[in-house]
Amino acid sequence: MDAAWRIEVHGIVQGVGFRPFVHRLATAAGIRGHVRNAGGHVIISASGSPACLEEFVSGLTTMRPEAARIRDVVVTPGTLDQEAVGFKIVESQALPGPAREIPPDLATCADCLRELFDPADRRYRYPFINCTACGPRATIIESLPYDRARTSMRGFEMCTACAAEYHDPADRRFHAEPIACASCGPRMRFLSLTGEAALRAAVDVIAGGGVIAVKGLGGFQLVCDAINDAPVSRVRQVKARDAKPLAVMVRDMVTADALAGLSENDRRQLGAPSAPIVLAPRRHGVLSPGICHGMPDIGLFLPYTPLHHLLLDALRRPLVVTSANQADSPMLIDDVSGLDVDGVLTHDRPIVARYDDSVVRSFGSRATTIRRARGLAPAMLPLPVTAPPLLAVGAQLKSTFTLAGGHGAVLGPHIGDLSDAQTLEAYEEALAHLRRIHGIEPVHAVHDLHPDYLSTRLAQRWPSRVAVQHHHAHVAAVAAEHRLEPPFLGVAYDGLGLGDDGTFWGGELLLAGYTGYRRLGRFSHAPMPGGTAAVRRPARMALGYLLGGETSTGPIPSGLAADLPDADVIGRMITQRVNCPIASSAGRLFDAAAALLGLCHVNGFEGEAAMRLEQAATAYPGTDPLAWRLERQGGLWVYDGLATLRDLLEATRDGEPVGRIVAGFHATIAAVTVLMCERAATEHDVTQVCLSGGVFQNRLLATDVLARLSAAGFEPYIGEQVPVNDGGISYGQAAIAAARLSRTDHGRGSFATVCP
Repeated sequence: MDAAWRIEVHGIVQGVGFRPFVHRLATAAGIRGHVRNAGGHVIISASGSPACLEEFVSGLTTMRPEAARIRDVVVTPGTLDQEAVGFKIVESQALPGPAREIPPDLATCADCLRELFDPADRRYRYPFINCTACGPRATIIESLPYDRARTSMRGFEMCTACAAEYHDPADRRFHAEPIACASCGPRMRFLSLTGEAALRAAVDVIAGGGVIAVKGLGGFQLVCDAINDAPVSRVRQVKARDAKPLAVMVRDMVTADALAGLSENDRRQLGAPSAPIVLAPRRHGVLSPGICHGMPDIGLFLPYTPLHHLLLDALRRPLVVTSANQADSPMLIDDVSGLDVDGVLTHDRPIVARYDDSVVRSFGSRATTIRRARGLAPAMLPLPVTAPPLLAVGAQLKSTFTLAGGHGAVLGPHIGDLSDAQTLEAYEEALAHLRRIHGIEPVHAVHDLHPDYLSTRLAQRWPSRVAVQHHHAHVAAVAAEHRLEPPFLGVAYDGLGLGDDGTFWGGELLLAGYTGYRRLGRFSHAPMPGGTAAVRRPARMALGYLLGGETSTGPIPSGLAADLPDADVIGRMITQRVNCPIASSAGRLFDAAAALLGLCHVNGFEGEAAMRLEQAATAYPGTDPLAWRLERQGGLWVYDGLATLRDLLEATRDGEPVGRIVAGFHATIAAVTVLMCERAATEHDVTQVCLSGGVFQNRLLATDVLARLSAAGFEPYIGEQVPVNDGGISYGQAAIAAARLSRTDHGRGSFATVCP
C-alpha cells in the first residue's frame, strides 16, 4: 500500500541544482509528487511504496549534487493523492523559516568549459555560460527562495532556446536560474564596443602593456600582463599598494606548477569549485619581480568565470587579476570612473553583493583560510548550542560579521579594515543584505572588549550586548569549527587584542570553554613606543624589548640598540614611559626579531616583518631552538622573549647566518608553545589544543607546532574553514555569545548538527 511523506530538506539546497536532482531521483524511484523551493529550504511531497520512499530519502543525502550541503532532513506524514501522476517541480513559495542558506558562487564546471570552446555549440565563447553546477549565486541573489525573479537576472527574459532547456528535466540547465545565451543574456562592453569585439579590444590593450578594469562576479578587478614590469608597476600605483604581493591568474595547472612549488593539497585547492587564491612558494621565472617584491609566496588562482577563461585563452600568459579597490578598502561594484586604466570591460548584469576573492594557504594535508570570501562565504557554520538571533560585529582589521540564529552561523564575506566611511558603508550594506536574505533580526549584539573599535560602536545600536575578549574569540572560533566539547587549551598568537587586565595581549595560553576562559600563560611584556606606530615600525619594538622589556636586566650587546632608527628618541620615550602601552604579543616579538636581524625595519603592509622572517628560515630545516626561559609569575607561565632576543643578538655577533638564526627563532616559539601546553595539561588534564591568531598563518610555525603537539600526545586543531586571523573573530564571538545566552552547562551539551 502506498504512503505519502512530506519531506523538508535544509541546508545549501537552492542554487545548486537540487530540485532537478530531486526530480531525477524521484522519477528513477517511481515516486509521485512535486518539489518546490520554500524560503531557504526545499519541500518535497512524495507518494509511493514505503520501500521506495525510504530509498528516495536515503538518496537525498548519499547522491546529492556536489555543491549541495544537507544540514537536516525532516520527514512527516503527508496527504496521499491517488490521482497524482509523475513528479514535478512546482512554483516556489516565499515562506519564513530559520537558518536559510544560500550557496557561494561556483567556478565554471568542466561541461560548460567544453561548450565555451566548442565552435558547434550555441554558447561558443559566450562569457556568461553557466548551468546548475556552476556560475554566480551569492553575488546575484536578492532574496529567497532562489528563483530567477529574485536575482539580478530578472531583467533578462529567456529566449525560446534557453526556456526549452530550463524546462527540460533531461537537460543539465533544468531550472538553472542564471541560464542565458548571447541572444537573451548579459552582454559585454569595452569602450564603445560590445560582444566579441569588446573582448578582442580588451585583449589587445592587455597584450600591448595596458591595464584594464574587468567587472567580475563580486566586483571590479584590475587586469594586466604579469610578465611586463610597466603595467605591474602601474597596477600598484592605481591600488596604492607599494609592497604587498599581487595575485596572479593562470590558464591551467601546468602553468601554476611552473610558477610555484605546489603540493597536492595546493592543487586540490586550486581546482576546487570555490577556486580560491592559493599562496604557495614561488619559483623564480618569467613573472615580473614587481609581482612579489621579494616575498617568498605567490598567490595563484585559476579562471573561475567564463570571461576569465576567455581572457587567459586569448593571451596565453599569466595575468595580474586583483581587486580594483585600494588596499584595505571594499570592492568596487559600480562606479569605476575614477580609475586610471585604459578601459573597462564591463557588462549589464548587476552585482547584488560584493565578494572579494578567497585566499587559502596549505600546509601538509591541511589548509587554512586567510580570507573567506567568494566561493566560500556565506556558507553556514556550526554553533556549540542553538542561538537566539544575534549579530557578532567582529574586530577592526580584516573585518567580518557573523549572523547567528538557531542551529548555525553565517560568517559574512571579508570586507576590509574598518578605518574609513567607505568601508563602514560597505559593511552596513553587506549586513543589511544578509540579514534580509537569511531572515535574521538580531536581538543581541556581540563585540570586542576594545571600546574604540568601530565595530564596538556599531554594537551600541542594540540594547542587549555581549562583550567578548579578543583571544577567547580566536580560540572559540577554532573549537566551534571543529565541534569540540570543552574544555580545551587555546594558543592565541597575534598582533594585539585588548586583555581583560587593560593591557594588550597577543601571546596567550588559555584554558577555555565557550562561556569563559582562564589565562594560564603569556609572552613577556614589552612597551610599544608610539603605540600603533610601533606596529608599523618593527625597530621600535626591538628597542621596546631591549630597553624596557619585562625582564630586561644586564647590558645589551654593544652598538646593536644604537644602530636601530631613532634609538635615542625612542629610548627616552621608553625610559619616561611616554605613549608606550604594554603588550604581551607574539606578533610584536616577531617584529622585534626581524628588525634586529636587519630583515625589516618598517612594515610596508601588515605582517611583512613576520613573512620576511619565515622566508629567511626555510633554508635551514631542523635547526635547534635559541635560548629561552619559561617562568612562573603571578600564577601564569611566562615565556621570556627577551632571553631569546639576547641569544639572537649573540648569534649575530658570532657571525651565524641570518637564516639559521631565524630558523632557530621559529623552533624556539614552537618548543615554548608545546612546553606551556604540557605544563597546562599536567595541571588541568586537557589534551585538545586550538591554535589561532594571525601568527599561525606562518606555514613554518604552524606545521612545526602541530607536529610537536601531536608527538607530545595532544589533539591539535587550527582554523581551516574559518580564518585564524581577525577575519574569524566574529564567528568566535557568535559561538561564545550563543553559549552564554543559552544559560546551559555547555560542557555537558552537544553540538547542533550542521554539515560542513
